[in-house]
Amino acid sequence: MAWSTLHWFSNILGKQTTAEVLLPETGKPPFATFYLLHGLGDDSSMWMRRSRIEWFVRDLPIIVVMPDGYRSFYTKHAAGPDYARHIGVELPEFIERNFQARAERSARAIGGLSMGGYGALRIGLGYADRFCSVNSHSGAVCWQDFSNPSLVARGPAFIAELRHIFGDDPRGSDHDLLVQARRALANGNLPELLIDCGREDFLIEDNRTFHSDLTSAGVTHRYQEYAGGHTWDYWETHIQDSLAFHARNLQLPSTGA
Repeated sequence: MAWSTLHWFSNILGKQTTAEVLLPETGKPPFATFYLLHGLGDDSSMWMRRSRIEWFVRDLPIIVVMPDGYRSFYTKHAAGPDYARHIGVELPEFIERNFQARAERSARAIGGLSMGGYGALRIGLGYADRFCSVNSHSGAVCWQDFSNPSLVARGPAFIAELRHIFGDDPRGSDHDLLVQARRALANGNLPELLIDCGREDFLIEDNRTFHSDLTSAGVTHRYQEYAGGHTWDYWETHIQDSLAFHARNLQLPSTGA
């Protein structure tokens, strides 16, 4: 794989931003693209620095794009930029103009961890006509509910930050993943969904609740629990499962994971 750091100007953010890009050295262009999102305290470099993502995709004809999502939760801010459109529309259009990337739904996948797990679902479901498959590792899938114990334990300053992003009551809004999933199902363009979480993760109960809610709503998805916590050891292991999942949906050769 060829690795480069992309510096580009986002009209939606009104600023320069970055993304790490892995370009394949196998297969023939144009290529499918996998958008891989980081967690709350990280940046666009973290998947490259903390995992062997470059090694795991070495034999795949796929472009991997790892953008900087800041502390945005990858959604449209109540008082600020539309990060969902930035990552879901603006970034793919930029990639497809400047790299040999296929510009159709069947060639785009998105995934992420923690905040990025929420973000992948928010974007992949919110722009379900643009992504064929979505995965979430250890996703912050219920953090838009401010009564959630996972949030209350973080203290009032963090909840104030979230209110700036999500508004005063995001339940039932476009921030609500169940709302987005039901909408995609009703529109007939539900992406393939893979959700996983470690049994020792502090977000496990949120993920179990989300899994139950999706099941009750008739939203087809794969849900898996494994040993492990909210750690890079866990994500390093299970990104390989997600790559195999996306390879099947993108109709790429198997990773062997």
